[in-house]
Amino acid sequence: MMPFRYTSTISREDAAKQAELLGVRYDVIPIAPIYDATVRQLAPIFEGREEDVTEENIQARVRGLLLMSISNKTGRMLLTTGNKSELAVGYCTLYGDMSGGLAVISDVPKTMVYDLAHFINRDHIIIPARIISKAPSAELKPDQRDDDDLPPYALLDPILKGYIEDDLSLSELVEMGFDRQLVSEIVAKVNRNEYKRYQAAPGLKVTSKAFGYGRRYPIAQGYTPT
Repeated sequence: MMPFRYTSTISREDAAKQAELLGVRYDVIPIAPIYDATVRQLAPIFEGREEDVTEENIQARVRGLLLMSISNKTGRMLLTTGNKSELAVGYCTLYGDMSGGLAVISDVPKTMVYDLAHFINRDHIIIPARIISKAPSAELKPDQRDDDDLPPYALLDPILKGYIEDDLSLSELVEMGFDRQLVSEIVAKVNRNEYKRYQAAPGLKVTSKAFGYGRRYPIAQGYTPT
């Protein structure tokens, strides 16, 4: 657990409970000292600029640094946390939560992650119920929720499936009943973030078309899908 000032009490409690249920070692490494030192070093260069996603990404990258250091020292492989929905639209940080040697759920859409969590808990509680029921959040700024930046996953995932796995065009997705502006924004995010996926850890293939060897999109041309 690598808490920061935005890490909720609920997240701290749930992480400790999850480790207890799995019977795994549980350590706490606060990231504030490293974050604050990084921001101080950058202050002369950042002078006159407002805080933005940069400071959020520093938090993720501090955590990536710590985890990769543990991996390096112990020989244990770090598993990345990003699911397919997040990787598709770039809701992930290069050299932060994308750090690691294997992307276990990189081909598992967020809604399927929830389905798998319920399946894992079918006989007895392995994942604390609150982890599944609470609103997803990166907790990189006050009161942050995923749906502040993204449409609800129940809406996002069908659009992503249509575009990525079924090769549907923007127009075809609109014909299915999805809002044109929303589809345009999502498609643009998918295409714009291909450069991140080029640098991602290899993942396990689950769907008909996984990122990486299953789907590549040019990153150096200006094609606009219609």
